[in-house]
Amino acid sequence: MALLEEILNRRSIKQFKSNPIEKDKLERVLEAGRLAPSAKNRQEWRFIVMQKEQVREKVKEAAFGDEKVGQAPVIVALCTTNVEYIMPNGQLSYPIDLAFAAAFMVLQAVSEGLGTCCLSTFDEQMIRDLITVPYSMRVVLLLLLGYPEAIPEPAPRKPLKRIVAFDHW
Repeated sequence: MALLEEILNRRSIKQFKSNPIEKDKLERVLEAGRLAPSAKNRQEWRFIVMQKEQVREKVKEAAFGDEKVGQAPVIVALCTTNVEYIMPNGQLSYPIDLAFAAAFMVLQAVSEGLGTCCLSTFDEQMIRDLITVPYSMRVVLLLLLGYPEAIPEPAPRKPLKRIVAFDHW
């Protein structure tokens, strides 16, 4: 297993080809999200897959006209089914749980030769109405999936020695 290779090859894709994603690849990406860890293994999530062009165009509108949203052949809305669960450390669980699920999906997508872009710039109420999310639930993140039109250069990363400390700050 060469997971670090997938991590090194991951990019936020800004342009997607119109090619559809094969069903088996999409299922493996979704399965990776399903297998992600969650607080107390509660798995308080739903993944809503949007593939129809007319739906994706409405998502683009909710994303303030972002072109890449309209290009991606698949958009996955990562939703929480419990906005109230607070972990013993005082943090809400759903943002962390969904971040794990999104990360697992992104890495599986890279392994499948797909590109992704995580999107948090959208009108949540428009998305909720579009995909009929129940009142007590939230749409936290949109994951764009598709074959990349172009692969950008890697973004600069801080060196490990600037972000890691041992035993104290």
